[in-house]
Amino acid sequence: MDWRSITFDWTRARAFLVTAEEGSLSAAARALGLTQPTLGRQVAAFEEELGVTLFTRAGKRMDLTEAGLKLIDHVRAMGAAANALSLAASGQSDEIAGEVTVTASDLYAAHILPPVIARLRDDAPGLRITVIASNAVRDLMRREADIAIRHVRPTQPDLTARLITHDEAWLYASADLIARLGPVQNPADLRDAPFIGYDATDTYLRLLGEQGYSLTPDNFPVLTEDHHVQWALAQAGVGMIAAPAWLGDAESEFVRVLPGTDPLVRFPVWLVAHREVHNSRRVRLVYDRLAEEIARTVQTG
Repeated sequence: MDWRSITFDWTRARAFLVTAEEGSLSAAARALGLTQPTLGRQVAAFEEELGVTLFTRAGKRMDLTEAGLKLIDHVRAMGAAANALSLAASGQSDEIAGEVTVTASDLYAAHILPPVIARLRDDAPGLRITVIASNAVRDLMRREADIAIRHVRPTQPDLTARLITHDEAWLYASADLIARLGPVQNPADLRDAPFIGYDATDTYLRLLGEQGYSLTPDNFPVLTEDHHVQWALAQAGVGMIAAPAWLGDAESEFVRVLPGTDPLVRFPVWLVAHREVHNSRRVRLVYDRLAEEIARTVQTG
């Protein structure tokens, strides 16, 4: 075989693969960290390169054509091989230098990671750390991140996970809001109180109901999934929020609502990495420091 006659652009093939798996250009662009027009050009260029139509477009959905179905398994195998190559290369690195990507929820990314990163930069200035602050679960198998802080145990067999600690969240409110509500001695006193909820209000309502709070959707005048927006709204006295003790107790503007009660929720904190990446000294250093700092911060909250 004359290898010089073969030309292939893996970037375009990857765009095809992720679009097929995600089902739309917008979702694939988010997964790859690209703009939708850029991804669309890569898919179109791949179709032109192969001389076939790979997708039919139905609204926002991208469905594979017959030609796309014939190719997808081959490209998926190529993607697995490319990931294996990248993981193996990263795992063999003994230098404490280079890229390490960490993903965590927005609260953990903003409040727990900064002091860890500051110390890591002092000890290993060759590290380049990317922080992805997101409440979505990132895919470590695709190398969207090297290390993930998660609150559910991963199920993929190629991932290694360590249970660091358990975190706990209570209700917090501004002192001004508590003063407006009057004496609060039990959950029944909060039946008319305003809460700041997530988009998935039913889940939050069910959680609060299990703790004895008799609430309805009317108790949630404002909804947002962004914890920092929740925090700012609570500071303005708009409503109550659920927050971990290490964060809520440290804020002088807030008071813990019903401090003598059990926490609203107790949840695990897992530190996760791919098994091969975990062999890299630079990833191992970040992983171990995160484990130490998370446990210290949460347990002293």
